[in-house]
Amino acid sequence: MTTDSLTTPDHPHPRVEHDRKQSVLDVPVLDKKPGPIGRGLAALPGDGHPVWTYVLGILLAFAAVASLSIVAGLVVTRVLLPIHAVAVDDGSLVQFLARHRSAGLTEASLIGSIMAGGVVLPIIVVVGAVIAGVAKHWRLAGFLLFALLVEVGSYRATTLLIHRQRPQVHRLEHLPVNASYPSGHTAASIAVYCGLALLLTSRLKSRGAQIAVWLVAVLIPIFVAFSRMYRGMHHPTDVAAGLLVGTATLIIAICAARAAKSAELAGEAAR
Repeated sequence: MTTDSLTTPDHPHPRVEHDRKQSVLDVPVLDKKPGPIGRGLAALPGDGHPVWTYVLGILLAFAAVASLSIVAGLVVTRVLLPIHAVAVDDGSLVQFLARHRSAGLTEASLIGSIMAGGVVLPIIVVVGAVIAGVAKHWRLAGFLLFALLVEVGSYRATTLLIHRQRPQVHRLEHLPVNASYPSGHTAASIAVYCGLALLLTSRLKSRGAQIAVWLVAVLIPIFVAFSRMYRGMHHPTDVAAGLLVGTATLIIAICAARAAKSAELAGEAAR
């Protein structure tokens, strides 16, 4: 078997690997071999077209996540909530939190909301994407940027079609009352903070450090979720939908990045 016979997206040419310089921004989790879906995505625009592979992957990611969110919303609003016991249980936690508000907890809930709001997360993502872009790590920049954009776009598309009233408690924010589903703050916190944890822990060798990073990354969305319910903005099922949307966004964003890597290696090997 010749060396050239090993030149495939999953087995790049040895010279390609040898010539590639290591960087502090190299992220192993984005460089792993794609699964069947990723390989199919890489082949759609043709071998050696990583940019188009990534663009197509992001468009498909938006369509998939938005569809998943909308279908889940229909199940919640049309199937589950008409069941009286489910509706009562879904509102009881928010009512409990509203009855036990205090100045300190209200301040903490504001911090939790700001951490996953429309100011802090864009700053984190844009700064990270600019640094990655300047260093010419385009897939890393794209992952950081589009993970949030796909989540936001899916959230907006869902709220246009799924109208659910916010909890019947005194709300601490003035937002549209029929946009309770899903919790965009929860979904965005997962897409960004858990996305950063994925990137960081793929480089860390220490198991203890990995656990510490993931502990923080998981606790942040939990804190955000309870903050949003405490402030009367979402029901538990809205938060659960946010968890689903955020997780799906990360999975598909990683798939798109790996597919682009596979297409890039195929192009390099062909040249």
